[in-house]
Amino acid sequence: MDLKLGFLLPTRERIMVGTHETTEILELADYAESIGLDSVWIGDSLLAKPRHEPLSLIAAIAGRTKKIELGTGVLLPMLRNPVVLAHQVATIDQISEGRIILGIGTARDVPTIRNEFEAAGIPFEKRIGTMLEQVKLCRALWSGEKVNWNGRWNVKDAELVPKPFSKGGPRIWGGGGVPAALKRSARYFDGWFPSGPGNGENWHKSWQQLNDYAKEAGRQKSDIIGAAYVTVAINNNVPDAEKELDEYLANYYLRPAELVRNEQYSFAGDKAMVTAWLNEFIEAGASHLCIRFTGDNNKSLMDELAGMREQF
Repeated sequence: MDLKLGFLLPTRERIMVGTHETTEILELADYAESIGLDSVWIGDSLLAKPRHEPLSLIAAIAGRTKKIELGTGVLLPMLRNPVVLAHQVATIDQISEGRIILGIGTARDVPTIRNEFEAAGIPFEKRIGTMLEQVKLCRALWSGEKVNWNGRWNVKDAELVPKPFSKGGPRIWGGGGVPAALKRSARYFDGWFPSGPGNGENWHKSWQQLNDYAKEAGRQKSDIIGAAYVTVAINNNVPDAEKELDEYLANYYLRPAELVRNEQYSFAGDKAMVTAWLNEFIEAGASHLCIRFTGDNNKSLMDELAGMREQF
């Protein structure tokens, strides 16, 4: 399978510097498509990491682009009613003509995210079971058939329209690297989209384990896309790159950079070093990379990423 390269759009970064307007984000998505990148991604948070709402922006991007794939990196479905979510996503899938990838996650256990769940009225401790039921209910609604559902939500003899453009609904990718998360992606999802910790070697070990779980579940390796969400800082001066990465992560997460770097795929170095580090994931089997850059000259960074393709 050909390698696909994606760029994380700086929705949180714009909010952090007081820029609430969306014009730049939309233009960056246009530019990504124009230079041949394969996907753009938008993160999700209500209050813990304030940013633009991802599905709204993806709908806007879908209406002005033609080819580029549009992903959530990652959406927290638990913060949303699944019937409303299924309706939104089916509509966006029609607007984009099947280009949406629904990356979903379970959220890290940190105080700000617990507060976010409490503000949304969602029990944090029950988030995984909630998410799995949401996925099943969304897929039932996306089937185009009448749905009766008795669980956390009650749906009676209902048919959701419009149907998604993609038969059965858009692709769903799950994150996480612990055994339980690997089993979820192996059994229920169309792709695996982790954000760390470690490097390409660590990713490869988890990927092998995931494929063992998939085989046990009666699925083939080809049924599941192997992806990765990574953060990189590129600077010809390596100490400056290290400093830039640390400052970025500390400001973004409001936590010590050392802790974040131990939780997420992240690397700092010159272009050759970063290319070699990313190649570890590709050689390990990753076929789709979502890159988050620490710099703020986004078009130049997109050009950098597009230019790396020949070196992968």
